[in-house]
Amino acid sequence: MNNAMMSGVSGLKAHQTMIDVTGNNLANMNTTAFKASRVSFGELLSQTLREASSGSSYSGGTNAMQVGYGVGVLAIERNMTQGSLTHTGVPLDMAISGAGYFVLNDGQKDVFTRVGAFTVDENYYLVDPSTGYHVQRIGAEGVAEGFQNVANSNIRIPYDTALPAKVTENISFTGSLAADDYKATTNLLTSVVQYTQGAAVTSPATRLADLDQVSGGPLNGTITITGTDRAGNAVSSTLTVDATTTMGDLVDAISAAFPGSTAKLTNGEIRLKDDDAGYSLTDMKLSYAGTGTIELPTYFKVLEAGGQCSKTVNVTVYDTQGVGHVLSAEFVRTNVMNQWDLVITSISGDVQLVDRRIEGIKFLNDGSFGGVGVGANPDKPIFQMIFANDPGTTREITIDFGSVGEFNGVQQFGGASTVAASGQDGYACGNLTSLSVNPEGVLVGTFSNGIRKNIACLKIATFQNPAGLTALGGNYYLPSANSGDMTPVRALSGGAGSVSGGSLERSNVEVAGEFVNLILAQNGFQANARTISVANDMIREVSNLLR
Repeated sequence: MNNAMMSGVSGLKAHQTMIDVTGNNLANMNTTAFKASRVSFGELLSQTLREASSGSSYSGGTNAMQVGYGVGVLAIERNMTQGSLTHTGVPLDMAISGAGYFVLNDGQKDVFTRVGAFTVDENYYLVDPSTGYHVQRIGAEGVAEGFQNVANSNIRIPYDTALPAKVTENISFTGSLAADDYKATTNLLTSVVQYTQGAAVTSPATRLADLDQVSGGPLNGTITITGTDRAGNAVSSTLTVDATTTMGDLVDAISAAFPGSTAKLTNGEIRLKDDDAGYSLTDMKLSYAGTGTIELPTYFKVLEAGGQCSKTVNVTVYDTQGVGHVLSAEFVRTNVMNQWDLVITSISGDVQLVDRRIEGIKFLNDGSFGGVGVGANPDKPIFQMIFANDPGTTREITIDFGSVGEFNGVQQFGGASTVAASGQDGYACGNLTSLSVNPEGVLVGTFSNGIRKNIACLKIATFQNPAGLTALGGNYYLPSANSGDMTPVRALSGGAGSVSGGSLERSNVEVAGEFVNLILAQNGFQANARTISVANDMIREVSNLLR
């Protein structure tokens, strides 16, 4: 009966532990990312009353006679299965779909959690608001831009840091150029400076010395006229300037320098127009050397580019200070079959064009892009210009027309031209306005200039045996001797699963199953209490026999 008493007591203790675990599960049924536990029972050591014996020629074998000493709790195991995800709409709420853990640091060590309810503290760090622990990052995202400190792994959200402006270095074009359009255009240049004498100058007899654009004393020097004629031949001529030189003299000198073209004064602007329509390389620059100063155009606008046909495109490019400049250009068909040029016709702001034309944009017989170059000479598809706020540097913009032999950029097909700029990599200065997280765990920031930049990548930890982690409280875990060491990875790699933004993981407690466990624990407790009661009654009866 003593054994029965001891077995009953062990049963009470075991089922008390079971109801404790079940109660804890139910208490945390709405705890974010909580993992339920279960109790495993096992029989304690047994007293052997008789050993087992083997059979003989005249009798069979007998089994051992054993009496158990009760029940014990063998293990309390966590169920580490995935909980369902709940959409919260809060950008910095995050949940992991898969076997991974967010990594946070308490200032001394890393701790791990499935709860991704994060926020930004007063120092712009991403933290768990309940503890202030810093969320950790992995990789180099955000370091080059100055968003993250290379010396530590805390994630900083750069609400107080401006995204510096970036000068445009690349422009890409996509679409089709008309293979069957042959509407010839006539090349027409005009000065970006309108010459005035109170009002726009219209008379060729107006002296240069009387222009509003002249300063610093009387003019006495030389205007040099350079450029290329319609056929692409170099042009170089000079005009001697003194107090008597007129606008008509300058216009006549320009006409004389460009055979096949005629210069005129129109509403204060100097214009140079080809005498005939068709493909033309006519371009012009003016410069002055001598006493006094006269404002001359940094380049001549192309009002119409000469070609067998043309298609206008526009794109905004940015200088080193993030100032936007509207660049207008024209694709013009050359005299060579399946070949075009791209020429900048104008650009807003104070910009000097150094190389404004890309020659020999070729297409193969199937309409795919065929490379850039005139004849056998390859040409770099670049424009060159000097921005006024960066006067010492000639900036190059590389143009991407697509891959040779492919249809992933500009093509040539019948029908209307549809080519347009599909992107450029410059932008103005901007400030962070919103955050999101992608499935790879990368925090992506949207800035006021419309640019999206990677801010940081969340460090995700995986363990060989997640059920072996030690609960620290507050939804945190620490590694144990049986969990294995942390393996730091990015989401979507190493079995870490994906990260869902604007969501949290629910508890994996199955309420109906826990209610069943409550009943089982209660029944087990009551049965073991009954065993103790009956054993006690029997002991009392034995005691009564002695009276």
